[in-house]
Amino acid sequence: MAKATLTISSKNYSSWSLRGWLLTKFSGLDFEEIVTAPDDPSARAEILLLSSSILVPCLRHDGAVVWDTLAIAEYLNEVMPDAGLLPTDRIQRAHCRSICGEIHSGFTTLRASLPVNLKGHFPGFKIWSRAQADIDRVWFIWRDCLEKSGGPFLFGERRTMADAMYAPVVTRFVTYDVKLEPRLKTYADTIMAMPEMQEWIAAAKDEPAEIEELEVEY
Repeated sequence: MAKATLTISSKNYSSWSLRGWLLTKFSGLDFEEIVTAPDDPSARAEILLLSSSILVPCLRHDGAVVWDTLAIAEYLNEVMPDAGLLPTDRIQRAHCRSICGEIHSGFTTLRASLPVNLKGHFPGFKIWSRAQADIDRVWFIWRDCLEKSGGPFLFGERRTMADAMYAPVVTRFVTYDVKLEPRLKTYADTIMAMPEMQEWIAAAKDEPAEIEELEVEY
């Protein structure tokens, strides 16, 4: 069987690429990265939220081509069932799928107001009220999950697809100096300390390209 490939775009700016990459890493599937330059027109449109469809990341494996992060998550759960991308309990699985779907399709103001930028740091960043509403909802989701599971991850001891889906939000909170209560900060620190996250961040900081629209402090 040929090695799987995962096409991604910018490690500094692309939340979707980070999600797909973490999901594939969590699954244990052996894969090769194919990186699309951030200045590629299609990749740039996706990163700047100007594209009607998100085609990156794209996983190719054993004849399957999967290009949506939720679809990638479900596919990986199917082909790598021992990875635990979904909780074993039926009710927890439903909860996990629900919060993954919510972050996948919602939080548009948070995305637009606090774009992913791993090389950036904006202490004292002014957060718009509509973005704060999205942040409050994320906090509620994290609190609810951690109270039920006991942590350290959203559904307990094992990382699930939910942790991959919310990891870009963690990076946004770091970049824009969003203050977290102790329990949520512990969770955020746990995500940022994962070896996979450290590997991704190191690569992001080595990227030479910059997207000017995402470098403006606004």
